[in-house]
Amino acid sequence: MKRRKIFCLLSSVFCLLFLHAPAFPESLDKRVIEHTLKNGMKLLLLERHQSPTVATTIMFKVGSVDERTGMTGTAHLLEHMLFKGTRMLGTKDYKKEKPLLDEMDKIASRLDVEVRKGERADKAKIEKLKSGLKRLQDGHKKLVIKDEFASLYSKSGGVGYNAGTSRDMTSYIISLPSNKMELWAAIESDRMKNPVLREFYSERDVVMEERRMSYDNNPEGSLFENFLAAAYLAHPYRNPTIGWKTDIKFLPKIEVERFLKTYYAPNNCVVTVVGDINPKEIIKMMERYFGDIPPQSIPERIWTEEPVQDGERRIEVEFDANPSILIGYHKPTLPHHDDYVFDVIDFILSSGRTSRLYKKMVEEKRIAVSVSAYSLPGSRYPNLFVFNGVPRAPHTVKELEDAFYEELEKLKNEPVSQKELERVINNLEAAFIRQLGSNRGMSDTLAYYNTIAGDWRYIMTHIDEIRKITPEDIMNTAKKYFNKDNRTVAVLVKKEGK
Repeated sequence: MKRRKIFCLLSSVFCLLFLHAPAFPESLDKRVIEHTLKNGMKLLLLERHQSPTVATTIMFKVGSVDERTGMTGTAHLLEHMLFKGTRMLGTKDYKKEKPLLDEMDKIASRLDVEVRKGERADKAKIEKLKSGLKRLQDGHKKLVIKDEFASLYSKSGGVGYNAGTSRDMTSYIISLPSNKMELWAAIESDRMKNPVLREFYSERDVVMEERRMSYDNNPEGSLFENFLAAAYLAHPYRNPTIGWKTDIKFLPKIEVERFLKTYYAPNNCVVTVVGDINPKEIIKMMERYFGDIPPQSIPERIWTEEPVQDGERRIEVEFDANPSILIGYHKPTLPHHDDYVFDVIDFILSSGRTSRLYKKMVEEKRIAVSVSAYSLPGSRYPNLFVFNGVPRAPHTVKELEDAFYEELEKLKNEPVSQKELERVINNLEAAFIRQLGSNRGMSDTLAYYNTIAGDWRYIMTHIDEIRKITPEDIMNTAKKYFNKDNRTVAVLVKKEGK
């Protein structure tokens, strides 16, 4: 999740400071109710009675970073599959459906094996298997109730029903009337207990098409994918969350089911409920619906540490599109002190029309159509601070790149004035105040920081740490990380002849 998105989430949290409590840290610390079920499921509950609504977030600490080599895209495909229903939901008759699902798995497995042979494949056998699979799929469609989860929520006043997979986590969200909480508990506990990965092979094709649209046939997506693959040599942050094309094409259902059983466990998730609730009643309800889900043995999360970069890496990506550039520098993640400093650097350089990059490169020199800076691709492990820009014709990518470096040299060698630093801090706090607090913002923020930082209380100390940052901290951090040997540059260039 990009740092700017986190600030947006935090805005609702800090708005509560000014709207509902005289002393933010102490107030929120007392108001958030924590409870852990016997199976390890963590609950974070916050009672707010501004409206008769509730926002819920179920966040699993699993993303594409947890996938095995050759199985990239598993977490993302699984997110798709868990909208397909359970043994009770999404089906007209699961007893009739189950034999068809089993037969489809057998045929699809044989088809994948044959197609993988490439030039040595038996084309007649492939066509026969495809025909058999399609026949079963056509028969199976008659037993499926499409989008039953969404339909039930919509009929009950639910809004914002969605899910998302990143490199770090997977989350499922819904906002609904507070008197529909038991419906939510019944649906979501059933999803965890009895998921059915129906329509698996057709959905795999859907994800392949999604990849074609977002990466293969998209200049920005293609540049971003190649950029991360160059910036990371060893760490799985180099892999796209959607997965590599050949991995998606042959992802075995048995592997996705293994991933589901391993990581979609109560002891690997946090559930946040914010809004018009009685926490004691919610805890009883959670015990009743979720308490019997067995915990799992979560694999130890040790990955190859990304080696220190020992020289600039540069790549070009050819595309029939306007040129653009990505420049990334390796940096630590939270709770490292330098990560706080990068939050301030982010706002100094790229926060709106008053930021340094926009004023210099877009308004004054007029060499760029757009410029931005942010942290990516995740936050569980050390990440990148990235600059992105699109040159304004007839200016070149080279001019844009040099202008970025010029601004970084200023940051290294010229102390940020106390006035500018105070403006940045004030703007951060003003953004928190301007945006009204929402159940959704609070729910997502609590879940996010509990997953990434290991404790939702990180949000209470964040601004205090930001206020301690000095101009010298900014200069030292810039000198430490914004160096050529720590830099990866990816340029989108026109294909020759285009």
